[in-house]
Amino acid sequence: MFFGFNPLMELLIFAAFGLSLWAQAKVKGNYTKWSKVATSSGMTGAQAARHLLDRNGLYDVPVESVRGTLTDHYDPIHRVVRLSENNYYGSSIAAISVGCHEVGHAIQHKEHYSMLVLRHKIFPVLNFTSGLAPILLIAGILLTRPSLVGIGILFFATVVVFQAITLPVEFNASSRAKQLMVSEGFIRNEEEHGVNKVLNAAALTYVAAALMAALQLVKFILIFLKMNDD
Repeated sequence: MFFGFNPLMELLIFAAFGLSLWAQAKVKGNYTKWSKVATSSGMTGAQAARHLLDRNGLYDVPVESVRGTLTDHYDPIHRVVRLSENNYYGSSIAAISVGCHEVGHAIQHKEHYSMLVLRHKIFPVLNFTSGLAPILLIAGILLTRPSLVGIGILFFATVVVFQAITLPVEFNASSRAKQLMVSEGFIRNEEEHGVNKVLNAAALTYVAAALMAALQLVKFILIFLKMNDD
């Protein structure tokens, strides 16, 4: 490794990478398992999403089907809830869990949830800095230019901040989804276990991503400090 090689740091980053892979496997495993378990209500992901949107006065937010697996998302620019075909048409615990989670983001948007607002404000900056950060860091290390590494660190820090802000946004959306699914009768109490498995596994991927980014940032800072010492 280049300047500032730290065996402990490398081990931590490797462990975070392993956690990320494990989290992704958990998401796929839990999603596959609970996609095969039908809900007692028989509602599809699209129906559940539409019902929650209407209950929260979001009549003008459509629910659309998109291709792919786990391509579900809420588009804050066009104000659309998009669900993958399996979740749009499926009536499984996984399908309505994902559908209600995305509606959670739509409700956050309506209520101007502070962390979501902050994430939206940072996003344009992230688009600029995230692309340049790796270039500056690699160039600075190869050319032994601490100034380039320093700028790269500042740019990469926006990625870490964005990842950190994303955590409460995702956890809050899942919390809203769980409460609404129970209160609206979409699931029974005994079905909450499956909902938790699906949504908690998805949340873990964001935790792993944030941890990985934070450790990488520390690693680059150590490299920068070592270069200045030399």
